[in-house]
Amino acid sequence: MILAGSLLDAMTFWCGGFRNVTAAYGPDGLADDLLTAFRAAAIKRVLIAFARDEAGEEAATIAAGRLMAEGFACYRIEFPKGMGANTYTLKVGPAAKSLGLLIRKAAWLGQGRATAPTSTSVEQEFEPLPDEPTEPLPPMPEPTSASPVPAPPIDDPVLSQNEQEVVMLLGDRRYRIRGWKKPLNPESLKVNLLVQRGDRFHVDTLDLYSAKARASFLKQAGIELGEAEDPLKHDLGRVLLKVEALQDTEIVQALQKVERAVLSEGEREEALDLLKAPDLIERILTDFATCGMVGEETNLLVGYLACVSRLLDRPLAVIIQSSSAAGKSSLMDAVLALMPPEAQVRYSAMTGQSLFYMGETNLKHRILAIAEEEGATSAAYALKLLQSDGEVTIASTGKDATTGLLVTHEYRVEGPVMLFLTTTAIDIDEELMNRCLVLSVNESREQTRAVHALQRSRQTLEGLLADEDRHAVLKLHRNAQSLLEGVKVVNPFADRLTFLDDKTRTRRLTLIRAIALLHQHQRKIHTVEHRGKPVRYVEVEPSDIKLANRLAHEVLGRTLDELPPQTRRLLSAMHQWITGECQRLALRRCAAQRIRRTALGIRAEIGATIGAERTWTYPEVPRSK
Repeated sequence: MILAGSLLDAMTFWCGGFRNVTAAYGPDGLADDLLTAFRAAAIKRVLIAFARDEAGEEAATIAAGRLMAEGFACYRIEFPKGMGANTYTLKVGPAAKSLGLLIRKAAWLGQGRATAPTSTSVEQEFEPLPDEPTEPLPPMPEPTSASPVPAPPIDDPVLSQNEQEVVMLLGDRRYRIRGWKKPLNPESLKVNLLVQRGDRFHVDTLDLYSAKARASFLKQAGIELGEAEDPLKHDLGRVLLKVEALQDTEIVQALQKVERAVLSEGEREEALDLLKAPDLIERILTDFATCGMVGEETNLLVGYLACVSRLLDRPLAVIIQSSSAAGKSSLMDAVLALMPPEAQVRYSAMTGQSLFYMGETNLKHRILAIAEEEGATSAAYALKLLQSDGEVTIASTGKDATTGLLVTHEYRVEGPVMLFLTTTAIDIDEELMNRCLVLSVNESREQTRAVHALQRSRQTLEGLLADEDRHAVLKLHRNAQSLLEGVKVVNPFADRLTFLDDKTRTRRLTLIRAIALLHQHQRKIHTVEHRGKPVRYVEVEPSDIKLANRLAHEVLGRTLDELPPQTRRLLSAMHQWITGECQRLALRRCAAQRIRRTALGIRAEIGATIGAERTWTYPEVPRSK
């Protein structure tokens, strides 16, 4: 029997296919009724699957003591530090294989002797259980920073192994196995298998878990090789077990990555120092400069806050708009580089229905970054729904695995998700723009000169040393982001805030909440009971509103503008030039003569706006004419 520490962890085992599971209720939740049920069901072994945190370890020790006192053999399922069954399977999947591996690697705790019953009870109807063998299950190896591949033993049939294929030699028969890595499906083991002896061979794609497919392969291989089916059947069994072992190794390596993601005490303290710094916003901008970004302070800060908003129930969405090669991808990469890799999903393009099959929770509270908005045109409808409704669903027809009949399957993807896009288009889809903040890249000559200067400096010794600092900064911010929690945000000043009421887009503003969420380690986290559940929240402070107003003055102004930023800059330049000329020539703006007088000047201003830096001259026109 698997004994989980909570109902959620027990349901995780159940959904993974392990139905012999139940749950204790906290550290003191191992009720006498539960022990009575164990004895009545003739349970021999109990695998304690409590979380690997301080409370879970203490509860596991107490539960093991009580169970061994009753005569049960106890094992400990060892999750990565700080994780329970549910959090572990969200990071290492599929659940059936990842949990199955931990069950097989459970550590032996011991077995006591049951005390003689003093009264008639249900368990007296059963015969005493035999003693559990004292030889423990092999303990799970501790992950190391370097994971060397051990040399195969002499009798190992594997000749070679790489990412694409595995080659085994069984007797005089050579087996080549391809496609064993993906997918790690607990219900099938589909591979491309070639068996060869001399110049005779047979190759086929089959499911090793299907008895019918194995029988067909054995029959045809026996004909092609001139071999009896019995030795081939034995070979096929060894191939199946080897492929399972290889997949278990993949899961162990994924587990090691999860273990390494756990912060050390020093890393945690350093990340908390950053989050608690009074000048947190200034430090973020300084670290962007350290990472090689020059200028673009407002865009970088808004992008950073938008990524933090992934933890909210209504995250922000961002579109970076610029002309080709102006630096929009560099801007997005700089922001995403400070976010943990597990918190982001990046694609170059998406097909129309790809979003519906990404897994129910694979995008929840994550950043979905798409390199070019044009690459997601066919998926735009699903992206809009995911951003607005927080989930997308689709009904699709497929075959039932058991009956082979066509049935309707429902696929569901949960949000919320933070959407990050770039585009070179001047006209952005109106529906998508309603849901996004538009960041316009600085394309001025001054910015280009600053970028060139930075590129030159990176070729020097100082630039080489700065790259080393960059890696430390990236690691620090990723660690800090992993310490942020998705707590609620309450704004006590909300009734005093005013927004433009002629634009519906202003209803979607979340900048203030994102700023407060980023500063959660500098605020008191309040807790209130609601419907029997604790609700944790932080409160907005006036400094958060002040910063949001400063950012909104530029960014939201562009977002709410019906003209693209490039067109607005051209219009503003023309307006300033015409105003100045009218003042110089003492003309009224409404005078009809200004059309002829400023025609050449308008052409000159357009040329200057698109980058032709020269001095334009035009003849003076007497006022009398």
